[in-house]
Amino acid sequence: MNKKTYKKNIFADKATLILRKMLQEPDRKWVVRDFNGPEGVSLGLTQQVLEIIAQKGYAERIKKGPESHTVLTYPDKLIKEWTQFYKFELNTVKTYYTHDQDILKKMKAVLNNHTYALTLHSGANLLTSYVKTDQVYIYLRTDNWDKDILNVRQKLDLKELVSGGNVHFIEPYYKTSTFANSQKIEGYSVVSNLQLFLDLYHFQPRGREQSEFLKEKLEQEGKTLGQ
Repeated sequence: MNKKTYKKNIFADKATLILRKMLQEPDRKWVVRDFNGPEGVSLGLTQQVLEIIAQKGYAERIKKGPESHTVLTYPDKLIKEWTQFYKFELNTVKTYYTHDQDILKKMKAVLNNHTYALTLHSGANLLTSYVKTDQVYIYLRTDNWDKDILNVRQKLDLKELVSGGNVHFIEPYYKTSTFANSQKIEGYSVVSNLQLFLDLYHFQPRGREQSEFLKEKLEQEGKTLGQ
């Protein structure tokens, strides 16, 4: 085994763009150029990631000259290793409080011109209704975090407490890939099912339960976590 190959972290931000795309179409035959484009990654990074997942046994590289390609063989094992690397706590979170029970509806209007996505139970419940909670977890992409958070707080009348709260704005650890494959559910922006699963997996309370229930629900619908 070439140890140098494993210096590249396949679960680093831009590298996961490759994994996320492959997991969307787990049966597809992939070639390096499939990952190019406006939000693509370099050829070098793509080649390294494809080599590593093949050496780890998650994919098979078929060498047929110009028809050479890579196919995912064990996507579930790939995701399982991903959960060993990633925890929601890697993100940066700012927490506030509101007594407004309609805060999600108001937040949707206030964030209309921002890139945002719900996650954890507040995102997964739009698909599963599995865990009752008043906690709102929301990723926000912004060029000026402090300024934009202050602006949103003022519009929503969010309070800053000494401890605790129920509205959590998240500055993503995966600055590039968190919003990849985000979805619209009931008019709300929600992270992808894969990102929901990753965020929930180690999260307390009841994150593991919710993540497994989400996976089972998708499988019953004939889908995978990446889709």
